[in-house]
Amino acid sequence: MDQPNATAVIDASPMSRRQWLAVAIMVLLNALDGFDVLSSAFAGPGIKAEWHLGPDGLGLVLSMELIGMGVGSVLLGGVADRLGRRPAILACLALMVVGMFGAGTATSAPVLSAWRVLTGLGIGGMLAAVNALTHELSNVARRSIAMALMVIGYPLGAFLGGLIVSVLLAHHGWRVVFQFGGTMTLVMIPLFVLLVPEPPAWLERARPRDALARLNRSLCALGHAPLASLPPAPAIAPRPGIAALFAPQHRRVTLLVAFSYAAHALAFYFILKMAPAILSDPQFAGLHYTRAEGARALAIANLGGAIGGGTFGWLMYRFGTRRATLAALALSFVMVSSFGLGQPTLTAWIVAIAMIAYVTNAAIVGFYAVFASLYPPELKATGTGFALTIGRIGAALAPIASGALFARHVPLALVAVIMASGSLIALFLFTGLPARRTNGHAVDMVPADL
Repeated sequence: MDQPNATAVIDASPMSRRQWLAVAIMVLLNALDGFDVLSSAFAGPGIKAEWHLGPDGLGLVLSMELIGMGVGSVLLGGVADRLGRRPAILACLALMVVGMFGAGTATSAPVLSAWRVLTGLGIGGMLAAVNALTHELSNVARRSIAMALMVIGYPLGAFLGGLIVSVLLAHHGWRVVFQFGGTMTLVMIPLFVLLVPEPPAWLERARPRDALARLNRSLCALGHAPLASLPPAPAIAPRPGIAALFAPQHRRVTLLVAFSYAAHALAFYFILKMAPAILSDPQFAGLHYTRAEGARALAIANLGGAIGGGTFGWLMYRFGTRRATLAALALSFVMVSSFGLGQPTLTAWIVAIAMIAYVTNAAIVGFYAVFASLYPPELKATGTGFALTIGRIGAALAPIASGALFARHVPLALVAVIMASGSLIALFLFTGLPARRTNGHAVDMVPADL
C-alpha cells in the first residue's frame, strides 16, 4: 500500500470549515491588493491637480506600483517557494503598510513614486504567494471555485474600498486614500497569522526543521488527521528557481502564458488606471466630473469585474479553462475598444466601464487558474511570480503609453483601440498553449487540473 501524503489528503478530502476560512482570508488579502493597486488611480485627479501634472506625468506616477509589482512578483514569489508561503506574505504585508502610509506623506511626484514602488514590491510578492496558497489549501473538487473566489477579491477590494474613499474624498485630500489603505493592510496582519497555517504541500516538499510536527499541526488546524510519518523524499529534489521554469517540459507554456497575460494587462490596466483621470478631464468625458465621482465610477466598475470573475468560475467548469478564457479575451478587445466612443452621462460611463471590467476581469480569472496549475509545488509561486512579472510590463505600459498618446492629442477613440489590441494579441498567444486530448479531441488546458 502506498504511504499517504499530505497533498493527497488535502486533494481527496472534503473541504473543512477551516479550509474555507483560510480561503476567505486569501480573498481578503487579494482584496487588499486590488485596493492598494488602484489607490493611486483613486487619488490620481487630486495628485494631478496639486502638482500640476500633465497626462503623461500622471501616467508615469500611476505606473510606479506596477513596476514594483513586477519585481516583487518574481523575487518574493521565489521566497515563498524557498522559505514558505506565510513568511513571504507577512513580509509583503509589512512592505505594503510602510509604502501606503509613506505615500500619504509624499510632498512631490518623485517621492510618491518611490513609495509606490515599495508598495508594489509587497503587492506583487503577495499576489504570487496567495495564488499558490489558495491552490494548496483547497481540494481538487472545489479548487476552481476557491481560485475564482480568490481572484474576484481583487475587484471586490477595489469596489468596496473605492466606495469608501469616494466618500472620504468628498471631505479630505487625496492622501486619505493611502492612509485608509495602510490601515486596512495593518489590520489584516494578525488575522492572517491567526487563521492561515503553512500549507501541508509546501511543508511536505520543503521539509524544514521539525517538518513532520509542523505538517501535522497544519493538517490538524485544517481539520484533517495527522500522518504517522513523512512520505519518502524524491530521489532528486527539484530546486526552485527561475531557471527551472525554462526546463524543456515548462519552457513553452511559461513563455506563452506570461506574454499572453502581459498583452491582456495592457487593456485591463488602461481602464483601471486611467478611467478616473479621463472622467475628470472635459477633453475626454465632455463633462468635468469631480474626483469623488471618478472614484465612485471606478469602484462600481470593479463590482462588474467581481461579478465577471465570479461567474467565470462556473464558465471554466462548464466549458473548460481554454475556451472560456479565449471567449473572454475576444469580448475584452471589443469592449475596451468601445470605451473610446464616449458616453453622454456619468451613469452611462459607469455602466460602460462596469461591462468592460466584467469581461476583462473574467479573462484574468482564467489566467490565474492556469498559473496555479502549470507547475509542481516547488515551482508554483515562482512560476506565478514570473508570469505576473512579465505581465506587469504590460500593466506598467498601460498608463505610460496612454498618457503619452493623450499628451500628443491622440483622440480617445483611437487610444482605446490601441490599448484594446493587447487582449487581441493575448488571444492569439493563448491559442498556442497545449491542450489535453481525450479520444483525439482537445478538451482543455494542459497541465491545468481545473
